[in-house]
Amino acid sequence: MHRLRDLLQLLHDVKPLIEWGGLTLVAAVVFTETGLFFGFFLPGDSLLVTAGILARTGHLRLAWLITLVPLCAVAGDQVGYLIGRKAGEALYRRPDGVFFKKAHLRRTHDFYGKYGAKTIVLARFVPIVRTFAPAVAGIAGMDYRTFVTYNVVGGVAWVYATVLGGYFLAALVPDVDKRLDTVIVAVVLLSLLPGVWEWWSHRRAAKTPARP
Repeated sequence: MHRLRDLLQLLHDVKPLIEWGGLTLVAAVVFTETGLFFGFFLPGDSLLVTAGILARTGHLRLAWLITLVPLCAVAGDQVGYLIGRKAGEALYRRPDGVFFKKAHLRRTHDFYGKYGAKTIVLARFVPIVRTFAPAVAGIAGMDYRTFVTYNVVGGVAWVYATVLGGYFLAALVPDVDKRLDTVIVAVVLLSLLPGVWEWWSHRRAAKTPARP
C-alpha cells in the first residue's frame, strides 16, 4: 500500500513527470486513461494543462502536442468501446479490484442514460466518467459510426481546450510554471464541477414532488 501511495503521488506530480517522459509519456497517459479501466486514476486534465504551460516555456513542442495527443485520446476511446462491445454485460458482474470499481461503471451508465451519444463528448471533461464512457457505449451497442464521430469531436475538443488553455495561461501570467501547484488545484476543482452539478441536480430532482 505504501508503494501504491508513492506511485500515485509520483503520477500526480505532473511537472517532473512531463520533464522526464516528455511527449511520449503525455501521449501514453492520455491513451491509458481513456482506453483502459485501470487508467481512471491518472491525472489527465492537470497533465494536459501542465503540458500546455511547458510547451509555452519551451519544454515541449506545441505542434506535436496538439497532433499526437488527440490521436491517442481517440485511439484510447476506440479500445474502450471495443472492450465494452466484446465483454458486454459481463463487466457489470466483474468483482471489484484495486483498479476496477463497478460503482464507476454504474455512474457512467447513468450519465450515458441521461445524455445518450453526447456522453462521449461531455465525458471527456469529467474525470473517471471519461475512462468508462466508451465501454458503456460499447455495452449499449451505440452505432459504431456515431461513436467514432463523437469520439473524434470529443477527443480533439478536450485536448485542445486543456493544452491550449495551459499554453495561453502561460502567455498571460508571468512565471506561471513556478505556480503549478496552484494551477493544478484550480484544474482539479474545475474538473470536479460537472460531478458536483450532477449530484446537486439529482438531489434537487429527488426533493421536487411529482406533479399529479
